[in-house]
Amino acid sequence: MLEGDSYTPHQVDHIVSRKHGGLSSEDNLAYCCIRCNLWKGTDIGSLSPVTGELIPFFNPRRHSWADHFRLDGAIIEPITPEGEVTSRLLRLNLDKRMVERRLLIAIGRFP
Repeated sequence: MLEGDSYTPHQVDHIVSRKHGGLSSEDNLAYCCIRCNLWKGTDIGSLSPVTGELIPFFNPRRHSWADHFRLDGAIIEPITPEGEVTSRLLRLNLDKRMVERRLLIAIGRFP
Protein backbone atom coordinates (compact mmCIF):
# COMPACT_ATOMS: atom_id res chain seq x y z
CA MET A 1 0.00 0.00 0.00
CA LEU A 2 1.30 3.43 -0.87
CA GLU A 3 1.89 5.83 2.00
CA GLY A 4 -0.46 8.33 0.39
CA ASP A 5 -3.28 5.77 0.56
CA SER A 6 -2.70 5.01 4.25
CA TYR A 7 -4.01 6.98 7.19
CA THR A 8 -0.71 6.22 8.99
CA PRO A 9 2.62 7.80 8.04
CA HIS A 10 5.47 5.50 6.99
CA GLN A 11 9.11 5.34 8.04
CA VAL A 12 12.26 3.34 7.39
CA ASP A 13 12.61 0.24 9.57
CA HIS A 14 15.51 -2.12 10.18
CA ILE A 15 14.22 -5.60 9.27
CA VAL A 16 16.76 -7.08 11.67
CA SER A 17 17.29 -4.41 14.31
CA ARG A 18 20.73 -3.07 15.10
CA LYS A 19 20.28 -4.63 18.54
CA HIS A 20 20.43 -8.04 16.83
CA GLY A 21 23.32 -7.14 14.54
CA GLY A 22 21.30 -5.73 11.65
CA LEU A 23 23.05 -3.15 9.52
CA SER A 24 21.74 0.12 8.14
CA SER A 25 22.17 -1.24 4.62
CA GLU A 26 19.67 -1.33 1.77
CA ASP A 27 19.10 -5.09 2.11
CA ASN A 28 18.12 -4.66 5.78
CA LEU A 29 15.83 -1.64 5.47
CA ALA A 30 12.13 -1.53 4.62
CA TYR A 31 9.62 1.30 4.32
CA CYS A 32 6.69 0.51 6.60
CA CYS A 33 3.88 2.18 8.47
CA ILE A 34 4.63 3.49 11.92
CA ARG A 35 2.10 1.07 13.44
CA CYS A 36 3.89 -1.99 12.04
CA ASN A 37 7.25 -0.63 13.12
CA LEU A 38 6.05 -0.01 16.67
CA TRP A 39 4.36 -3.42 16.98
CA LYS A 40 7.43 -5.19 15.59
CA GLY A 41 9.88 -3.22 17.70
CA THR A 42 13.24 -4.99 17.80
CA ASP A 43 11.66 -8.45 17.48
CA ILE A 44 12.91 -10.77 14.75
CA GLY A 45 10.12 -13.32 15.09
CA SER A 46 7.56 -14.80 17.43
CA LEU A 47 6.52 -18.09 18.93
CA SER A 48 4.16 -20.28 16.94
CA PRO A 49 0.88 -20.65 18.86
CA VAL A 50 0.71 -24.24 17.55
CA THR A 51 4.23 -25.58 18.16
CA GLY A 52 5.81 -23.03 20.50
CA GLU A 53 8.73 -22.84 18.03
CA LEU A 54 10.42 -19.49 17.36
CA ILE A 55 9.42 -18.47 13.82
CA PRO A 56 11.15 -15.58 12.04
CA PHE A 57 9.07 -12.78 10.56
CA PHE A 58 8.42 -12.48 6.84
CA ASN A 59 11.40 -10.63 5.35
CA PRO A 60 10.34 -8.36 2.46
CA ARG A 61 13.91 -8.34 1.10
CA ARG A 62 14.28 -12.13 0.97
CA HIS A 63 10.79 -13.61 0.73
CA SER A 64 8.04 -13.42 -1.85
CA TRP A 65 4.81 -11.97 -0.45
CA ALA A 66 2.72 -14.46 -2.48
CA ASP A 67 4.57 -17.39 -0.88
CA HIS A 68 3.51 -16.31 2.62
CA PHE A 69 0.18 -14.48 2.22
CA ARG A 70 -2.88 -14.33 0.01
CA LEU A 71 -5.69 -11.83 -0.26
CA ASP A 72 -9.32 -12.73 0.35
CA GLY A 73 -11.00 -9.43 -0.38
CA ALA A 74 -9.61 -7.09 2.26
CA ILE A 75 -8.31 -9.92 4.45
CA ILE A 76 -4.61 -10.79 4.35
CA GLU A 77 -4.48 -14.53 4.98
CA PRO A 78 -1.18 -16.01 6.15
CA ILE A 79 -0.28 -19.31 4.45
CA THR A 80 3.02 -20.12 6.18
CA PRO A 81 4.26 -20.01 9.77
CA GLU A 82 6.28 -16.89 8.87
CA GLY A 83 3.15 -15.30 7.46
CA GLU A 84 1.14 -16.25 10.55
CA VAL A 85 3.52 -14.73 13.10
CA THR A 86 3.99 -11.62 10.95
CA SER A 87 0.24 -11.17 10.45
CA ARG A 88 -0.49 -11.70 14.13
CA LEU A 89 2.21 -9.43 15.56
CA LEU A 90 1.78 -6.67 12.99
CA ARG A 91 -2.02 -6.93 13.33
CA LEU A 92 -2.48 -6.95 9.57
CA ASN A 93 -6.22 -7.61 9.86
CA LEU A 94 -7.07 -5.14 12.59
CA ASP A 95 -10.56 -3.66 12.06
CA LYS A 96 -9.19 -0.20 11.14
CA ARG A 97 -6.90 -1.74 8.56
CA MET A 98 -9.73 -3.79 7.07
CA VAL A 99 -11.88 -0.65 6.70
CA GLU A 100 -8.97 1.13 5.04
CA ARG A 101 -8.40 -1.74 2.57
CA ARG A 102 -12.13 -2.06 1.77
CA LEU A 103 -12.32 1.65 0.94
CA LEU A 104 -9.20 1.40 -1.24
CA ILE A 105 -10.62 -1.66 -3.02
CA ALA A 106 -13.84 0.26 -3.71
CA ILE A 107 -11.94 3.05 -5.46
CA GLY A 108 -9.54 0.71 -7.26
CA ARG A 109 -6.41 1.58 -5.23
CA PHE A 110 -5.84 -1.85 -3.59
CA PRO A 111 -4.21 -4.22 -4.25
